[in-house]
Amino acid sequence: MTISKQIEGYMSSASWIRKMFEEGAKLKAEHGADNVFDFSLGNPNISPPPAFKQKLKELIESDEPGRHAYMPNPGYPYVRKTVADFLCREHDAHLTENEILMTCGAAGGLNVILKTILDPDDEVLTPAPFFVEYRFYAENHNGRLIPVKTRPDFTLDLEAMSAAFTAKTKAVIINSPNNPTGQIYSEESLNRLGALLRDKSTEFGQTIYLISDEPYRKIVYNGATVPSIFNCYPESIITTSYSKDLSLPGERIGYIAINPSASFLADLTNGMSLANRILGFVNAPALMQRVVAELQEERVDISQYAKNRELLCDGLESCGYELIRPPGAFYLFPRSPVADDVEFVKTLQEELILVVPGTGFGGPGHFRIAFCVAEETITHAMPGFERAIKKCK
Repeated sequence: MTISKQIEGYMSSASWIRKMFEEGAKLKAEHGADNVFDFSLGNPNISPPPAFKQKLKELIESDEPGRHAYMPNPGYPYVRKTVADFLCREHDAHLTENEILMTCGAAGGLNVILKTILDPDDEVLTPAPFFVEYRFYAENHNGRLIPVKTRPDFTLDLEAMSAAFTAKTKAVIINSPNNPTGQIYSEESLNRLGALLRDKSTEFGQTIYLISDEPYRKIVYNGATVPSIFNCYPESIITTSYSKDLSLPGERIGYIAINPSASFLADLTNGMSLANRILGFVNAPALMQRVVAELQEERVDISQYAKNRELLCDGLESCGYELIRPPGAFYLFPRSPVADDVEFVKTLQEELILVVPGTGFGGPGHFRIAFCVAEETITHAMPGFERAIKKCK
């Protein structure tokens, strides 16, 4: 044995997204990339806004000394202040730079948070379907992820959530707009969740945190809004990235924002600052911190995502698929026409269509389509979607 048993186990049950990526590479080599319709990865296909390139050029050409020196663990103070000022407006909260920590994306942020709050065998609840990496992140820090079913429309099931709490529950992670469903949790349901967390914290005599993973907050349709968890529950923490709203997934830049009303605010900020260093991230990338400091109000033009959403939903519904139109993000999570979603995904592969089984997200009986693709990918794939569902009748 040359590697740990845990990693060996992870490798043998690698995420479905990675499996589909590898299968896609084989199909593209065999049939040509233009003939394979790849909806497997949530990789934004829209270019960053023009302001990003302009600001990047300005910073690269600057001769200001100290640009590449070490910085405080939480990130540059002035960058954190610009983020805090933006969040004050967006969340109607009174944040300062002291509640902000710049991170290596939302993934880095989640690991920093969980490293800070989890003791061995602590449990983290999350509504299912959920982002596949959450389980790894919890186990990275000796915790356990506990998926909790949602309602048929993927909204929160507060009764199921209430039943899932134990004396070991330390946090709840929500993701709204959600990957893989695109669902947005309503303010009313979040208020109820906040009340539930208060009751359970009192019942078990410990603070239970609400963590909101929000990289899709600015990708919403038809006037939808994403409520702030800060107004729903004081023991709350936001982590997010600029990967989706600025189309910068490869730059790994994001932040953590801690509710200034949190009971143990100093412990959280100090603990996360330390975790950001000892996990090996050390700091979020210096150049990207400076860039995003100037882009808080920016967002990619999501009109193409909106068009793709309608094109895909209309096309699949006309073929007979059952689906819920997502109010946010760029994913669709239709019901599989057969009970075994893995088998149906294989049927779609026969049509050179790559999607991800819902089983991989804790949502069996569905499959995920990432529609952050070229419009022609959708139109050219639609006959294959139609043939696939007809095979199942």
